[in-house]
Amino acid sequence: MSFPTSPEAMSPAWLADRLGQAPDALRGFTASKVGTGQMCDSFRLTLDWAPGVDAPATVIAKCPSHDEASRNIAKLTGTYVKEVGWYRHLAAASGVPCPACHHYAIAGNDVDFILILSDLAPARQGDQLAGLGLAELRPCIMAAAKLHAHLWNDARLGDLPWLARDNRELIRALFPQLYLGFRDRYAGRLAPELLEVGAGLVDRLDAWLAREPAAPALVHGDLRIDNILFAPDGQRCWLVDWQTLGRGSGAADLAYLIGTSIADPDERAAADRPAFDHWIAALRAEGVDPDEAALWTDYRVGALGGYFMAVFASMNVERTQRGDEMFAVMAERPARQALMLGSLELLA
Repeated sequence: MSFPTSPEAMSPAWLADRLGQAPDALRGFTASKVGTGQMCDSFRLTLDWAPGVDAPATVIAKCPSHDEASRNIAKLTGTYVKEVGWYRHLAAASGVPCPACHHYAIAGNDVDFILILSDLAPARQGDQLAGLGLAELRPCIMAAAKLHAHLWNDARLGDLPWLARDNRELIRALFPQLYLGFRDRYAGRLAPELLEVGAGLVDRLDAWLAREPAAPALVHGDLRIDNILFAPDGQRCWLVDWQTLGRGSGAADLAYLIGTSIADPDERAAADRPAFDHWIAALRAEGVDPDEAALWTDYRVGALGGYFMAVFASMNVERTQRGDEMFAVMAERPARQALMLGSLELLA
């Protein structure tokens, strides 16, 4: 490996070169931690350029997690490979609002990597715990539709081996035991009927894993507001944290966004169909001719995705106080969504 994987390992000359400048153009830089992600470590680098250098004042560096458990699950699931692959192969042509990538590198061990990304400040990260209403999520729905439309039902999705890694056997082996740990950890936080959604998913795990989308598409896979940056006025957004990128159902991606984001139970219960209809209209604006009935079924099944991610991720990454509550919310809101939509019954 011939590249740094943390700010303290970077030299000003190395960083200047990756930003297209002469090695002596950068006199120095400082690093400060940003974001709340638990799979990677992210830093804002404030750059001290020599006079007259036309270069960004700040950039974002994404690096492997300092936590061994997070790095281990990243290796098993190809998490870092997918994020680097997004910026290497897909981001620029997709038209999806996301950071520009100045530099990427990943080692053969699938763990050591570095991304140097544009800093979108003063855009702010969404707050999973506080949530957002449907009106505030509309820019996210538009961005998601652009992502899904890019390779909608396209055979090229099968030509990206780094994207198509099959983790189903790993999930079959791990998820039932992870659910038991999750149930014990959150027994005092989540209502019994919500914990039972997980038991139902374990019982139907084979059907969940075998299900094919109505129209294969690129999906973000963890499309929640902690992974979205918002302009100060809330009218624009940028999708970030591409570690769960994959081939799947765009409707399920949307259900995940709505189910995990809306905090008010009454608003969330009334939001599913309007959000779906808005997404369908956005797909049509991108030139897609969607099968609404089949995609609505995908949406209903996809409501289980937030719960699944809450179980799988919470038991595999570094544990923090905010993380515990975030994963509880990630299970609680989609569980109620799935119960209302009859999601488990569709897998019977």
